[in-house]
Amino acid sequence: MWLLTAVLSAVFAGITSILAKCGIHKTDSDVATALRTIVVLIFSWLMVFIVGSQGTIAQISPRSLIFLILSGLATGASWICYFKALAMGDINRVVPIDKSSTILSVLLAIVLFHETNNLPVKLIGIVLIGTGIFLMVEKKQSVQKQENRRWILYAVLSAVFAALTSILAKLGISGVESNLATAVRTCVVLLMAWVCVFLQGKQKKLHSLDLRELGFIALSGLATGASWLCYYHAIQNGPVSVVIPIDKASIALTVLFSWLVFREKLSRKGVLGLVLMLAGTLAMALWA
Repeated sequence: MWLLTAVLSAVFAGITSILAKCGIHKTDSDVATALRTIVVLIFSWLMVFIVGSQGTIAQISPRSLIFLILSGLATGASWICYFKALAMGDINRVVPIDKSSTILSVLLAIVLFHETNNLPVKLIGIVLIGTGIFLMVEKKQSVQKQENRRWILYAVLSAVFAALTSILAKLGISGVESNLATAVRTCVVLLMAWVCVFLQGKQKKLHSLDLRELGFIALSGLATGASWLCYYHAIQNGPVSVVIPIDKASIALTVLFSWLVFREKLSRKGVLGLVLMLAGTLAMALWA
């Protein structure tokens, strides 16, 4: 089951990026993040009550609760950076950098959780993914001088925080039902997202929301919620160093949808990079 939920997590994550991009053309990225987190929170707590794990809240140990809160804070930071990067740059260049969190996550899993079985395969996978990312994040020569490069910084920060999210969640999810763990950490993300909105005075922008974009933000939240539920079930029951690469394979769907929806085409170099990333992911999923 953990393998199936890891694959489903990748599918929903691939859809999330496209829906989110559709929802931030006019809507501020911080406001969009805060709004979609409401949807994720409702969805995650609904699942808690469906599976009946709400009665185990008091049984969460202080250690698990601390790590779930830290994981939620890291997720909030990752989301804020990710959607700022999406608002500034092309999906086909932002997403590969964000997915580089795979490399850091796998290395941390090897060191912290001693997931050293088939270590050569994992290291080869890391090299392939890293090379693929380098090839995919190429400059558009025609606009290289004029473009705003801040998206690169935000994309890198998103990857770092995403890697920390996975490791902290693995530490905090032990002994906690996965749906409940997702709901608890989503509460932290929601609080963090709205604090950022109010600290910057962006709550005024809520009065001028585009209804069409609001719909895409809501759909993005539903896709995120579904991805999270599948993902945290997978890392609770399977090896982090294998689950994470499978989840990050969502980049293939994202690239496909970005071409269909936004006509963001990849060059031959970018296609080669995508193939290498998927090869590295497949190697770790099948043999690691």
